[in-house]
Amino acid sequence: MGQIEDLRLFVSVVDEGSIARAADALGIAKSAVSRRLQQLEDRYDIKLVDRQPRNWEVTKAGQELYQRALGMVADADDLDSDFMHTSRDLSGPLRVSLPLEFGMSFLKPTIYAFTQEHPEIDLTVDFEDRTVDLDRENYDLAVRITSQDWGGLSHIKLGETTHCLFASPSYLEKKGPITEPCDLKDHDLLHYGADRRATWAFDYAGKKAKVDFQPALNSNLGAYLVDAAIQGLGVIRMLDFITAEAVQKSELVPILPEAVFPRHGIYLMHSEKRRINRRMRAMIMALQNDCSILCTRPQGETA
Repeated sequence: MGQIEDLRLFVSVVDEGSIARAADALGIAKSAVSRRLQQLEDRYDIKLVDRQPRNWEVTKAGQELYQRALGMVADADDLDSDFMHTSRDLSGPLRVSLPLEFGMSFLKPTIYAFTQEHPEIDLTVDFEDRTVDLDRENYDLAVRITSQDWGGLSHIKLGETTHCLFASPSYLEKKGPITEPCDLKDHDLLHYGADRRATWAFDYAGKKAKVDFQPALNSNLGAYLVDAAIQGLGVIRMLDFITAEAVQKSELVPILPEAVFPRHGIYLMHSEKRRINRRMRAMIMALQNDCSILCTRPQGETA
């Protein structure tokens, strides 16, 4: 037996919680599992599982080997899948984490089309804004939006987006036009976050502009603030993809379009410990194709 098969056996022993159950799962004799586990311990000269009477426990070294073996076994399985079944439809599990607002407002068509094109892939999509642990939480890919410039082989830049200012035509008709940054202090400003006092900073006409204010409304959900702005409750500063549909329908109009806010990169992340398999590559290509518009869209233009 090769090293990968021995590691696969060890992973099964840990997953099943006993040599007997691992033997049943693998379809081999219990004595064979016990012997190969002992050989693995002899090879590394460490105790992997404490097998005392009435006590069965994976040692600290065994836990470390298990975590590392998981990735190696998964990579070996992916390698077999890639080169033994290249003519077949893609199949197997794929787990992706997407930002809530971006995923729901922009990436839904991408996910629907991907599912229709690859029906044999068991796709799991989680919509959440927290930073996930790609290794410990078993995610294949994660999309995140940040102003931080991430480099490295584990990050692929899909595109860019930026904040812009918006209000409804009915609000501007009632409250008056906004032609300079200083005009904002006389308006109701709707803020993404929970700050009792907030600041919007941006460049305008080659100068730094800053507006300190007490929000007329706070929320941690961009779609809610967009709806509030459509209802005429005030001015919002929002990433352009969230407002795209409302702007297309003329429910919102850009305010101070010359204002320049920091751009945010849209990054696709994967673990450095894992080789990119065919399922992951298919999803990466789908996301790159649909996010490419964000790389070329002029600031303030929402589609």
